[in-house]
Amino acid sequence: MSFVIRKATPKDNGVVVELLREFAIYEKMEDMLQTDDALLNEWVHEKECATICLGEEDGVVVGYIIYFKNYSSFTGKSGLYLEDLYVRPQYRGKGYGKVFFKYLAKEAVDNGYARMEWVCLNWNKPSIDFYLKNNAEQMTDWTNYRLSGDTLLQAAK
Repeated sequence: MSFVIRKATPKDNGVVVELLREFAIYEKMEDMLQTDDALLNEWVHEKECATICLGEEDGVVVGYIIYFKNYSSFTGKSGLYLEDLYVRPQYRGKGYGKVFFKYLAKEAVDNGYARMEWVCLNWNKPSIDFYLKNNAEQMTDWTNYRLSGDTLLQAAK
């Protein structure tokens, strides 16, 4: 079997939305998923706000990563922010998550980025264990905050 990672194109939007739905179900957040073909075209393919890569085993899509560039005022350099890393359940345990992770780390190094960052749900022990096994530093001194929907609209007034 061969595993390859390739950048998604607009032709992949259907499978990307399918994978995003699977991931949202896994994270118990399906009711929050709003992404569709048109939004992927606008924000990923036209505005290039993020990169989506698909992992394929013998031509079958088994997972994906979404990432984008951010900036650190402290390092003075860009970084890579991992939004999603997902491998379909039936393909887990084959090392594909590690291949995705290494791909992203290489992307960061090759571009001279200072770091790679992401968040993980507190209950997601398999993912936390995976990240710690891959030498990730857990950032316990930081708390994430968010404005969205009505709270974002209210803050903008």
